[in-house]
Amino acid sequence: MTAATPPTPLDAVTAGIAHAARIAGREPAGVTLIAVSKTHPAEAIAPLLAAGQRVFGENRVQEAAAKWPALRESYPDATLHLIGQLQSNKADEAVALFDAIHAVDRASLVDALAAAMAKAGRRPDCFLQVNIGAEAQKGGCPIADLPALLDRARAADLPVAGLMCIPPADLEPAPYFALLAKLARDAGLTGLSMGMSSDYETAVTLGATHVRVGSALFGARA
Repeated sequence: MTAATPPTPLDAVTAGIAHAARIAGREPAGVTLIAVSKTHPAEAIAPLLAAGQRVFGENRVQEAAAKWPALRESYPDATLHLIGQLQSNKADEAVALFDAIHAVDRASLVDALAAAMAKAGRRPDCFLQVNIGAEAQKGGCPIADLPALLDRARAADLPVAGLMCIPPADLEPAPYFALLAKLARDAGLTGLSMGMSSDYETAVTLGATHVRVGSALFGARA
C-alpha cells in the first residue's frame, strides 16, 4: 500500500477556491485563479503550466516580455494578466502582450489604452482599479471619482470587465471586498478582481471572479 501523494500548492489553492465558492452558493468555475508569477523565473512557472494552470499575472511589462514569449511557444493557450501599475507610455506594449489589464485607474491611461487597442486590433479586458482603502501610497481611482472614470472608459469603448482592488494590508479585508462588490453592482459590472494569497477565500465568498494568488503557489519571494 503506497502513501497518498500530498496535494501540491496548486491543488490546495484550487480546493480553497472551490470550498469558498460552495459556501457562497457559487460555482467554482465562476472564479478565475490568476497565478501571480511576478519575480519568478520561467523554470518556476513551467510546473504550473504542466499541471494545467493557464492564467498568470505579472506586475511589469518588461519582465513579462522577457519570460512569456518562450513559455507561450509551448503553451499557446496560456493567458497573461497585467496586475501592476501601468505607465501610459507603455500602453502599446501592454496591449500587445497581455490578455487583461487590472490597474486602469486614471483618464490618461484610459485614453492611452483606447488608442493602443485601436492601433493593434487587440482588446484586452480591463478592470478599473479602485483605491478602496483611500491609501495615499496605493494606486487606484478614489471611490468618489469612479463614476467619471467609468464614463470615460465607456466613452472610449474600452472593454471594461469589472473592478479591482487591494485592501489595506493590516485590516480585515471583508468590508473592503463587500464595498467593491457593491460599487460593481451599482455600475452594472460583473467582474471583481480581488483577493490574494492571504484572503482569496474571503474574496470568493464575497463575489470575486478573479483572485490573484502568488506566494501560496510559488512560495515567498526573495
